[in-house]
Amino acid sequence: MSAKFKLDSKFIEDLESLIEHKDSKTIAKKLQEIHHADVADIIEQLSKINAQFILDIIENPKSADIIIELGDDVRESILSAFTAKKIAEELIENLESDDAADVISELPQDKKNRVLSHIEDKDQADNISDLLTYSQDSAGSLMAKELVKVNENWTTLKCLKEMRKQAEKIKKIHTIYVVNDHDQLLGLLSLKKLLVAEKLTTIKKIINKKIISINTNENNEEVANIMNKYDLIVIPVVNKNNVLLGRITIDDILDLVKEEAEKDYQMASGISEDIEANDNIWNITRARLPWLLIGLFGGILGAKIIGVFDLESNFELAFFIPLIAAMGGNVGVQSAAIVVQGLANNNLGSNNITAKLIKELGVAIFNGLICSLIILLVTLLIGYNIKISLTVSISLLSVIIFAALFGTFIPLILERYDIDPALATGPFITTINDVLGLIIYFTIGQAIL
Repeated sequence: MSAKFKLDSKFIEDLESLIEHKDSKTIAKKLQEIHHADVADIIEQLSKINAQFILDIIENPKSADIIIELGDDVRESILSAFTAKKIAEELIENLESDDAADVISELPQDKKNRVLSHIEDKDQADNISDLLTYSQDSAGSLMAKELVKVNENWTTLKCLKEMRKQAEKIKKIHTIYVVNDHDQLLGLLSLKKLLVAEKLTTIKKIINKKIISINTNENNEEVANIMNKYDLIVIPVVNKNNVLLGRITIDDILDLVKEEAEKDYQMASGISEDIEANDNIWNITRARLPWLLIGLFGGILGAKIIGVFDLESNFELAFFIPLIAAMGGNVGVQSAAIVVQGLANNNLGSNNITAKLIKELGVAIFNGLICSLIILLVTLLIGYNIKISLTVSISLLSVIIFAALFGTFIPLILERYDIDPALATGPFITTINDVLGLIIYFTIGQAIL
């Protein structure tokens, strides 16, 4: 298999030409050495009919691996043309339980039931049905049922025989788990110790009891934090009675982290729903419009605030409105971004929050003094009178300090009420910052002038 594949327009053109001539043999040979993830990228560049033609040529289990790698919308489109029996036999039966559950969860309810009824392996069907019962944001929804486990009372000889049987149904073996007669997790088994131990040695004598596990109901973001903290590539999943139910691998966590990052980025950009570039106009508009309307009303409120204050006698104040609004918004977003990152990494304890507020206040004062001093000198040098210069300078210092504290507090408040803190870096908070910044600016201006 080639180490790296570069997809370009010429490759797609050549492939489409082969599809047009129904040259299945050449296409199969052309795609044979390409990794399934790269084939998924190729399929996403094709029409639905051509994509279907490609998938019909490729043999299982590679075609199943390809479908898993497709984007949600493309996969949904492909699977809509599959019968329930075809999904079960050509896709589900070639996937591990976690991937199979992900695919089935995207299907309409009646089709889910039909797919499950067509799965010949009843144990696999039961495992998938069990995974579908877990909340989407829980560890249970991420885990795969396939794993290798051995009993503490087995001898090393029996252990090897049983492991061979279990390994037949697993694509990759990361860890060997040790359980008792009640399937409760006790620890790990080192492959090296297993190989060098005497044939009649019981597993309990060579078990490694240092193990980190996660409960099925644990939030999946907490799973990601634990695996990152302890540098784990796989983590066992247990129930409240410590019964071993499955395991979560690092590839599932990387997918989760990517999805969360995309979600937070969209929210910070003022997009309220999970959308893709190829979504229809209505879906994209529906996701963007609410935040644009918030910005619109914020702008109207800002204009109303400007109208309340007397700018006729001090019209120079109007020249610095964009500066005050921009600086307040930038500082607020910077502070909020740092706090949101701290919350995501789980390193903001109660003591850290107080220290964080004090630090942000110190940074805001330091940055504010530098920026206000610069603006004071610049306005004096270009000819503004001392009162205007002082108004702009003092207002800028005040707005920076307020925005920093506001940007620090808001994510913490949102987190307390179980609202995604990433919202704090979005247009909603930026608009509030702009409006309150203007109030501070004109209030100081009114006092001085």
